[in-house]
Amino acid sequence: MDTADQQSSGMRWARWSAVLVLIGIGAAAFVLSFAALQDLAIMGGTPPGLAWLFPVIVDGTIIQATMAVIALPPKSAEHKWFSWILVGGAAVSVSSNSVHAYLTGHSWGGALLAAIPPLALLIDTHGLVLLRRAAQRDSAPAVVETAPVTTADTDAPNLAPMVTASTPAPASAPVQTFHSPPRPVAPLLPVAVPIPTGGN
Repeated sequence: MDTADQQSSGMRWARWSAVLVLIGIGAAAFVLSFAALQDLAIMGGTPPGLAWLFPVIVDGTIIQATMAVIALPPKSAEHKWFSWILVGGAAVSVSSNSVHAYLTGHSWGGALLAAIPPLALLIDTHGLVLLRRAAQRDSAPAVVETAPVTTADTDAPNLAPMVTASTPAPASAPVQTFHSPPRPVAPLLPVAVPIPTGGN
């Protein structure tokens, strides 16, 4: 296995490891955040039977925005939109978890501790996006540029490899031949030829 294959295999391993870590952290953050947000909704006057909808709305938005940010191409308008949704959802989750910890008597230390899971989810998501971009750069075909070949006599580039456009040969007009009619030949007339005889 050459160096390029080892780097490609290492990149795939790192990417899949990041995905597994993100899933694990996301699940843990979702469970902790769900409990805190549900309790906060009850403290805010939401009926206990409906309080579970509040964490579904907040953390569900984060999960949906996370999947969109990973799937969409970077620098697209949609990617930018879902990035803002992800940041906004994480801010709501962080602040709500911190407020819940503070209201339940855990002081500011507990509020900071409650902010760690949603912040970790946001940081790991950004890391996964960076890994995806790096994988796209690695899989792009390399462009090889060659310098022009110089001849031994001059420093001018060798223009022999360049293909010149050939000009098409003009269409030749049909060749016209002229036949003169045959000249009449005079008929042969009988000519008297003297024949010598052997007498006197």
